Amino acid sequence: MIQGLLDSGAMPALERLVQFTGARHKVLVDDVANLSTPFFKPRDLDPASFQATLRDAVESRRRRPNPTRGELDVRDTDQLSFKDGRVEVRATRMDENILFHDQNNRDLERIMQNLVENTMTHNAGVDMLRNQFEMLRTAIRERV
Repeated sequence: MIQGLLDSGAMPALERLVQFTGARHKVLVDDVANLSTPFFKPRDLDPASFQATLRDAVESRRRRPNPTRGELDVRDTDQLSFKDGRVEVRATRMDENILFHDQNNRDLERIMQNLVENTMTHNAGVDMLRNQFEMLRTAIRERV
């Protein structure tokens, strides 16, 4: 009964979104912390790859007899492995920047832009999940 409440509607997709953005945030913060480390190569997770994987999972769920219920079958990618309740990441190096004399190819502006965009996406996903839970709470209390 409870599982039917938690895997219906947009909740599974929002849960995966928040997991991805949380994992990407850790990778980006590590990049910022190591900007001046010699031989450090910044890493990142590809949001487009995650979006494509999530889109495929949602489309697959829509083809089921009851398209608004059930877990998402999110397939693993080169960078992401989806486990029960978590995501494991293998970030790849970003090699498109200028190589400095200390063999570091940092680009602070790009990393900070990615960090801000990721934070905004994460906050939006958390807000939408919070709204979903608030609707459930209202329905359980039977009050409007």
